[in-house]
Amino acid sequence: MKHLRQQFADTMLELGDHDHSLVVMVGDISHGILQPFAKRHPNRYYNIGICEPTIVNMAAGMSKVGLTPVLHTIAPFLIERAYEQIKLDFGYQKLSANFVSVGGSFDYSQLGCSHHCYTDFSLMSHLHKANIFVPGSALEFDALFKQVYKNNEINYFRLPDNPHGVEFQSDAVVAGSAIQLRHGEDITVVTMGSHLKSAIAALDALSEQGYSADLLYYPTLKPFDHVAVHASLMKTRRVLCVEELSAHDGIFNQILKASIGIGSVQFRQIAVEDFIHGYGSFEYLCEKVGLTQQNITDQCMRLIRQSK
Repeated sequence: MKHLRQQFADTMLELGDHDHSLVVMVGDISHGILQPFAKRHPNRYYNIGICEPTIVNMAAGMSKVGLTPVLHTIAPFLIERAYEQIKLDFGYQKLSANFVSVGGSFDYSQLGCSHHCYTDFSLMSHLHKANIFVPGSALEFDALFKQVYKNNEINYFRLPDNPHGVEFQSDAVVAGSAIQLRHGEDITVVTMGSHLKSAIAALDALSEQGYSADLLYYPTLKPFDHVAVHASLMKTRRVLCVEELSAHDGIFNQILKASIGIGSVQFRQIAVEDFIHGYGSFEYLCEKVGLTQQNITDQCMRLIRQSK
């Protein structure tokens, strides 16, 4: 299965060959895989270096004159470090660009907490014209990017280093829509990105105990598909949100909004409660915050049993 970062490079090359407004700007990463684009379109590929606010400033100027900028570097530096520039240059001025980051919450686990990022979706959601995508496979990124990159809005894509490995039909991936992968009666499980794999394994274990679940997968976080989760909650009245984001502002908040008017809904959330210090593998850091197959199964069982 193709890696998402490679798909990003391939998609840029494909689109750049016929869209002469597409400009790729990087913060000193992904040079190897972007060499085909750089060699074929040298006047539309720029390495700005470790100067993330400058990348945003330059991209705003390009957007202002009608170009289609794509900004690419590590998530905490592209979004958190440069957020003031994003807010002023794109939010206030209503300009458009495509922000493509790598290194989500724990993808750069060996480099420590300076490279962790779990507030990026929250920050970008404050921008009215921003759309937020977290594709968990190469196919999802390719489909979503092509659907929206020329929409004259702000598009943020975070590319996980650990794809979920689940195959979709390309027509199932629609910007702004959830994908329902399972239908059940006892609980709704909502997840995103890499953790779809763990959620599926958890629901397999749940079914062995005689329970069934709706499984909603969200490649798009904004605009959020409230209709899908509302319909599911009308049936199950129980929901577990599994997200590799801050527990204080992520998918869970959107689920709460979607549940307005539905009585007696039971909620649980698995997310990042506080800063995670230390080093280790992606799997090790996910285990520290409970983003594991076993914990998903356990939390589902607790929800079901407490409302029996």
